[in-house]
Amino acid sequence: MFHKIGDMKRIQQLSRQLINQIAAGEVIERPASVVKELVENSIDAGATRVEIEVSKDCLSIRVSDNGSGIHPDDIELAFSKHATSKISDSNDLFDIHTMGFRGEALASIISIAKVVCTTRTKDFETGTRVECAESNVKSTPCGCATGTTMEVKDLFYNTPVRQKFLKSEKVEMSYIAEILQSIAIANPDVSITLIYDGKTPVKTSGSGDLLCVLTEIYSNSIAEELKKINKADELSQLHITGYCSTPEFTRSTKKSIYTFVNNRVVKCPLILKAVDTAYKNLLPSGKYPFVCLNLEIPTSDVDVNVHPTKKEVRYKNPNQIFNFVYSAVLGALSVNPQIQQQKQDAQSVLPFGNYSPQRTFDKPSIEIEQDKDDEDTVYISEQDFNKIKDSAINPPATPKKYEPVYEMQVKQIDLNMQTSAEIEEKFNIIGQYRNTYVIFEENEELKIVDQHIADERYIFEKLQENLKTENIASQLLLISDVLPLEAADVELITENNEKLEKFGYKIEKISDTEVIFKKIPQVIAHVKVKDILADILENLHGDLNNLEEKMLVTMSCKAAVKAGTELNLWQMEELIKKWKTTKMPYTCPHGRPILHTFSEKEIAAFFHRNV
Repeated sequence: MFHKIGDMKRIQQLSRQLINQIAAGEVIERPASVVKELVENSIDAGATRVEIEVSKDCLSIRVSDNGSGIHPDDIELAFSKHATSKISDSNDLFDIHTMGFRGEALASIISIAKVVCTTRTKDFETGTRVECAESNVKSTPCGCATGTTMEVKDLFYNTPVRQKFLKSEKVEMSYIAEILQSIAIANPDVSITLIYDGKTPVKTSGSGDLLCVLTEIYSNSIAEELKKINKADELSQLHITGYCSTPEFTRSTKKSIYTFVNNRVVKCPLILKAVDTAYKNLLPSGKYPFVCLNLEIPTSDVDVNVHPTKKEVRYKNPNQIFNFVYSAVLGALSVNPQIQQQKQDAQSVLPFGNYSPQRTFDKPSIEIEQDKDDEDTVYISEQDFNKIKDSAINPPATPKKYEPVYEMQVKQIDLNMQTSAEIEEKFNIIGQYRNTYVIFEENEELKIVDQHIADERYIFEKLQENLKTENIASQLLLISDVLPLEAADVELITENNEKLEKFGYKIEKISDTEVIFKKIPQVIAHVKVKDILADILENLHGDLNNLEEKMLVTMSCKAAVKAGTELNLWQMEELIKKWKTTKMPYTCPHGRPILHTFSEKEIAAFFHRNV
């Protein structure tokens, strides 16, 4: 029954039980929340072994650990609201080194479940058994091993409405498994075992080796698909470690992107966006990488006291964090960092014409907007990202001044010659299949490369490099067809002429419905201007903030050798050599895979041979 404003009851103090139940609604959402809070308490207590046993309906949970235990004089206080050993004053909120710190979890759990706690510290020969129900606590001495065992029974027994909102047993169990997988990855030195219906869905050894933990959770084969991440910044005291998958190894959801801050499991939109940006143009639409990242950051530079479940964090310098994570992931994915550095060095010392200084940017202010329908979706302006990306990979430097001596085309030839020479001929070209796929052998493996996609990746990265310091090289057209257009399209091209010149185009308006090309990029000089204009208009009608990427993708696709083109041996060798110099040789800018490999063992097995 609803009351009118004038019929409101008098204000009264709520009971302790009701206060705890209200708080429990924020902290304990489902059985997985109970598991998370109790296991994190075990880790905070220094446990190296934690065992979790869950009933079939997921409403009874038992968590045992070999941690330090709870002092008998503190045991009853531990179940009181806002009672904790982890902080003592307001200053501690900005120096958090533990998973828990608010002192809410145990008080919330005993308000909605029946709990029995058995615990002992190493300083006592006997332990303490505590029975809790309806927020009442009763303790008695008992015998037990060092550590703590929490038995939670009849979860939500006195809040039936919340129990009705739970999903099926299998779904709730999957939530528990996901939470424990995340905690195990964040704490590879802790052995975690989940027991459910006589099986162990999660079981890790606590070896301290993150890669070992990943193979224990997933499979041994995952190790072959991962690149190690290890980047440190001593000045900012930032350190990021973990693994990320090669673009050939994809997932259909973002559930396999694990993010941790100081070993705390978090959902961090900033880190997720940095990962997404690093993998941009590497993955096909609807596919996601496998990534686990732990960012170590000074506790004074991050606020973990943002959300009741401690899933969210705020940073003192979000731009710096984005740069750091983005460059760490991109660096791990780059397979030829030394060659790329040599090419950058060559760019900075060779005397080329049309030189312009590197673009520098003030540190932008990033605003992150969370999508209400998808908590993993983050919106940041593309303009900000382009700036951040550029400064992350190419820190602003004071450019040297040179007298113009050579044309841009000379620079391209020099760099091509240099990179081709840097790749040792350790592969042997076998031939071409259907004038589309180059087949070669390397490291006792048979490899097949799609010639168009490989060439497209190489050209895309070359254009990206050129665009960092100057406009893309053009070719002057002495004769050009007059191209009829709608008046609106002519106006659109006229408005964006300055942007188009950056990409090597010069288009003149000769009437309200006609244009001609004066210049086109050298790399697509062989393409019909009518087709070029159609691509330009398609890109201009889209998001102009993302114009650079779309223009480069279109140009590299048009410039690359086509499927069905017959290549001689020298052409195939050059194509493979150039492709091998790329930073991201896994996929084309559209996300299509470039290479397929057959091991000698795999081929021999097919023919029933022993290797």
